Amino acid sequence: MNALQKSMLGWSRCAVLVAGAMTAFAAHANKANDTLVYASDSEVENISQYHNNLREGVILAHLIWDTLVYRDPKTNEYKPQLATAWKWESPTALVLDLRQGVQFQNGDKFTADDVVFTFNYAVSPESKAVTRQNTDWIKSVDKLGDYKVRINLKGPFPAALEYLAGPLPIYPAAYFKKVGLEGFSKAPIGTGPYKVTSVTPGQGVTLVKNTSYFKDSPQGQPSIGNIKFVVIPDPETRAAQLMTGAIDWIWRVPPDQADSLKTNPKLAVQSGETMRVGFITLDTTGTSAPNSPFKDVRVRQAVNHAINRKGYAENLMRGGSQPVYTACFRTQFGCDSNAAIKFDYNPTKAKELLAAAGYPNGFDTDIYAYREREVAEAIIGDLRKVGIRARLHYMKFAALQTEYRSGKTPMSFYSWGSFSMNDTSAFAGVYFKGGADDITKDPQLQQFLQTADTSIDPAVRKANYTKAQELISKQAYVAPMFSYSTFYAYNAQLNFQGYPDELPRFYEASWK
Repeated sequence: MNALQKSMLGWSRCAVLVAGAMTAFAAHANKANDTLVYASDSEVENISQYHNNLREGVILAHLIWDTLVYRDPKTNEYKPQLATAWKWESPTALVLDLRQGVQFQNGDKFTADDVVFTFNYAVSPESKAVTRQNTDWIKSVDKLGDYKVRINLKGPFPAALEYLAGPLPIYPAAYFKKVGLEGFSKAPIGTGPYKVTSVTPGQGVTLVKNTSYFKDSPQGQPSIGNIKFVVIPDPETRAAQLMTGAIDWIWRVPPDQADSLKTNPKLAVQSGETMRVGFITLDTTGTSAPNSPFKDVRVRQAVNHAINRKGYAENLMRGGSQPVYTACFRTQFGCDSNAAIKFDYNPTKAKELLAAAGYPNGFDTDIYAYREREVAEAIIGDLRKVGIRARLHYMKFAALQTEYRSGKTPMSFYSWGSFSMNDTSAFAGVYFKGGADDITKDPQLQQFLQTADTSIDPAVRKANYTKAQELISKQAYVAPMFSYSTFYAYNAQLNFQGYPDELPRFYEASWK
């Protein structure tokens, strides 16, 4: 039985689930009700952008909140959003003029107080933010007037505008202080094109068009009246509900399913390469076990030779996926693809390296994963061919993150989309600069990245990012594998355009 036949069999088996689900969704989806229902496999535990790492959280954030700066996905040009102008007062001080006449969705006026509160709160220990890598360049924010602020940087950070245009939404100060983080997560308020009407744990989020959205937004005005995000963990169930019209949009569709869905005249299928990179983390410091084999660089190199990057890209991911050898995506500023060793798929070489490291018969270990189980299983198959017998622990992202940050995972299959930011700091800085996700703890590597992140000279930045990538590759600290492609499948009555930054912009979508 081939993959497509298995997929179709799975769809038939979930017919009962679909029939039940249609009762909940069919009456509320599609053009007739002006409601776009989109589904994904992961639930955002806390809807606050500063308190979740999931892509689903990023998507919701761009619907609910605005940022100070907007980066046009077509031109990469920075445009005014909640800020109307900005200038560098010094290499460590950025002054921004704020837009007047904007209201939060509860009627509160947007002012400098909201910007000051949001960023000062996000960088404070009390916030317990989990995305500190996105704000750790901010020292503090000062109010210079009702509509003017100064962002004080810890040091020069030339990528500041890129971050301000990405994962740094502005929260309403008065409302947040009133309801607290828990209340805000249940009933978030922003200035964005859509406002939340309900957050239901285990099920999803319902949003309605913000009819008071400010007319000068570079994003334009939202078209669709209602948007509903629903959590459907099983991919076969998601595809089946799309086919019945219970939902309107899904993504991360397996290629075989995408091929089948293309034959349905009521559906449209779109695909393309994204900035997201799949990679394997390795316990280089031996925190998972005192005698961890991965402390030996030869073992880490063996893993890099054992994995069939080209095979994963062409046969599993498809749709534009490419092999990757760097801890960054090639379009990001400072990502030097030539700096990395291009480990070829060479099981014989992998076995030789394992034998030289004292493992002629291989060894047993564990590998953790939270998505694309079929890829994790393919990795396990390749590792077994060279003698690395890996047991799979498949779990939700939050649980894996806890294990990983506690140093308990010998190997993990991760993916990272850099929060859609086109700068190497958004990738390498997260995993190798000493933060919570850096299990390598290499001081030389941290210094290269610190210099690259803070120099105002682009040439110096590029040179140090190159040194960092060379060191990461030489020491085989991770095993980068492939860029993700994303297959979108959706109601043929929907106008939708995907982008390489893996951010579905539903505020741009419309009905035909």
